[in-house]
Amino acid sequence: MTDTPNSPRGLRWLRSSLPTLLLLFLIMITRSTLADHYHVPSGSMQPALMPGDQVLVQKAAYGWRLPFTKHVLWSGDQPAAGDVVIFDAPDDGTRLIKRVVATGGDQVQVRAGRVFINGEPRARFSPWREERYGNQLVALDLARGGGRDLGPLTVPEGHVLVLGDHRGASRDGRYFGTVPASELYGRASHVIWRRSQGPAWKGL
Repeated sequence: MTDTPNSPRGLRWLRSSLPTLLLLFLIMITRSTLADHYHVPSGSMQPALMPGDQVLVQKAAYGWRLPFTKHVLWSGDQPAAGDVVIFDAPDDGTRLIKRVVATGGDQVQVRAGRVFINGEPRARFSPWREERYGNQLVALDLARGGGRDLGPLTVPEGHVLVLGDHRGASRDGRYFGTVPASELYGRASHVIWRRSQGPAWKGL
């Protein structure tokens, strides 16, 4: 005879399995709302990220969401230029990882792979292969050129413009436009697995 949850044996199984089931549920909640990892599928973010790297994603960085939904329970930080973010492409839904280069209200241009905000270049040093975002210098990969030019474009409020650091090999905001900040899944904070080295802890 098959046990049911109301049979003595079924109850014993349920009681003995309850801690494991609760742990699995808590892990799912944590991955949905707090932190997760992301496997880098391509070289569009070289040299910061290489294909096969894994990054830690802070899913509550821009707000706490109701588990398994996009409904924001309360807001977090606003995305900032220089953040590496996870989102679904607006045109085809592909999950991507890119860098925020401009936020709402910025007038942005991209010429030969270099970003200009309100007419000022992000790149400060010859031969213009590094861009400054706050106190962070971001190395660019221009081995395949700069890719598609863009703008001038004013980023709408509540949106961000994202680009790959490997400018000539990245399908990004130059192709599908700006991304609503509310659609960002989270911020990638650290590389936790480096393809060529194994376990790592490198800030982004």
